[in-house]
Amino acid sequence: MRLVMTMMVRDEADVIEAMVEHHFAQGVDTMLITDNGSIDGTTEILERLASAHDVVLMHDPVHAKQQSSCVTRMANEAYTEHGADWVINADADEFWVPRAHDSIHAAFETYPREFGAFEVHVEDMTGLPAARGTGLERLIYRDLRSTAMLRGVGLRDHSAADAVHIGASGVVVAQGNHAVSIPSCGTPSAAESIEVLHFPWRSWDQFRRKVENAGKAYESSPDLVPSPNHHGMRDYRLLKEGRLLASYLLRSLTPAQLDAGIADGLYVEETRIRAEKLPQQADDELEYDASEMVDLLRGLAATQGERLAATAADADQRFADAKAYIEGAGREWQAEREALHERADRLAQRVEQLSDELVATRAALEGLRGRRSVRIVDAVNRVATRRRA
Repeated sequence: MRLVMTMMVRDEADVIEAMVEHHFAQGVDTMLITDNGSIDGTTEILERLASAHDVVLMHDPVHAKQQSSCVTRMANEAYTEHGADWVINADADEFWVPRAHDSIHAAFETYPREFGAFEVHVEDMTGLPAARGTGLERLIYRDLRSTAMLRGVGLRDHSAADAVHIGASGVVVAQGNHAVSIPSCGTPSAAESIEVLHFPWRSWDQFRRKVENAGKAYESSPDLVPSPNHHGMRDYRLLKEGRLLASYLLRSLTPAQLDAGIADGLYVEETRIRAEKLPQQADDELEYDASEMVDLLRGLAATQGERLAATAADADQRFADAKAYIEGAGREWQAEREALHERADRLAQRVEQLSDELVATRAALEGLRGRRSVRIVDAVNRVATRRRA
C-alpha cells in the first residue's frame, strides 16, 4: 500500500521541517510539495529535505489563492505518477496521527478501497502566546471550547474536517482540502480512525505573516471572492486597522485561563507531537504594551458583542419566520382537514343513498321475477287446455 501526501506551502519555515519529518516517520511514502514563492527560508529547507526523503519539490510563485487547482494537479499525479493507493492533501500546520494504530500508514492499510473518500476530524491545538517559535512544546492542548465560546474571542468555529481519498485519476480537490470529487462510500470506525492535530497560530510573527499573505492573495484574485465572514479576510481587516495583535492575544490563552480551562475540561493535554522532539524554532516571549492592548481588547470584545447580537437577532428572525411558516402551514392543514371531513360526510351520505336505492332495486327485481313466473304458468295452462280441446 502506497501512501502519498500533497501539500502547497508558503512561508512556513518555522514548522515545515517538523511537519515533513513527522509524516515520513508515520509511514508516508512520498510527499509532493509545491512551494508558493516562499521568502522566509522555506524553499531552502524543502530542498534539503528532498535530498534526504522521497520529496518531489515543485514551484508555483503566483500568489492568487490557486490552492484548489494546484492540489488537484498533485492529487492526480500522486496516482498517475507515484502509484498512490491513498492520498492525503495536507497543510503545513497539520500533523496527522492515528488513534490506535502504530502509524497512519498502518491505519490506511486496514481501509478498503471501497471507502472511496472520507472525512478526517481536525483538532485545533492551543496554548500560551509567543512572539516567535514553532510552539510544538507550548501548544499542547486540544481546544474543546464550544462554538459560542470561540465566537466570543473572534473565532467563527473550529477547523473543518479534511478529506482523504483513494488514488484515482480525474479527482478534484476543493479549496482548503475539505472536500473531493470522489464520493464517500464508508468511513473507518472510531477505533480504526485517524485525526489531525492542527497548529494554526503558532506565534505572533507567524500569524501576522499568514494573515497578510492570505489577504493580499485574495486581493490579487478578484474572481475568487471569499464570503464576508471568511476568517482570513476578517483578520486581514484587523491587520490593516492595527488590531491584529489584540486579536492574536484574545484567541491565545493566559496562564490563568489555561488553568481554569483545564479544570473545566475545555483544554485537554495532547503531548504526542511534543514527545517526538521534532526540529523546531525556539520560542521568544511576546512583549507588548499592556495598557494599549487592554483598550484594543475591549474594542474587539465590543465588536464581537455586536456581531453576536446581530447573530442572535438573525437567529430570532429565523425562528420567527419558521414559527410563522409552521403556524401558516398548521392553519392550511386544519382547513384541508375540515374540507376532507366535509367531503367524507358527503360521501357517507351518498353511500347510504346508494345502499337504499340498491335495496329498492333488488325488491323491484324480485317483484318482476314473481309476476313473470305467474304469466308463464298462465300461458302454459292455456296452451294445454287448447290441446285437450
